[in-house]
Amino acid sequence: MKGPMAIAMLTMIVMGLVMVYPSEAIGCNDLSGMLSTCIGYLTSGGSLTKRCCDGSKRVLAATRSRADKRTTCIFFKSAALRLKVRHDLVGSLPGKCGIVSPIPIRPDINYNL
Repeated sequence: MKGPMAIAMLTMIVMGLVMVYPSEAIGCNDLSGMLSTCIGYLTSGGSLTKRCCDGSKRVLAATRSRADKRTTCIFFKSAALRLKVRHDLVGSLPGKCGIVSPIPIRPDINYNL
């Protein structure tokens, strides 16, 4: 009886871990909160704020998995269209904040790979 009980307990623990992991995936609300301080710069130019750079660095740190990167890229592309951001400013943001982005920041990228 000990063997089947141990297997059942292990299975429940693993299922619990698997069920918790997806909730930790990055979402659009998370991204919006991290980057809301950048909207002024991305639409009108001017100077970048420390808060914008800090938020951008948090986005980079939070996008570890391939699914997170895809979500982030799709969010950026959608937000850029909706907010009418200037693509030249979007492309310059990582360099001005001292960030090396593994995600290309261009409007012509296919994010569904």
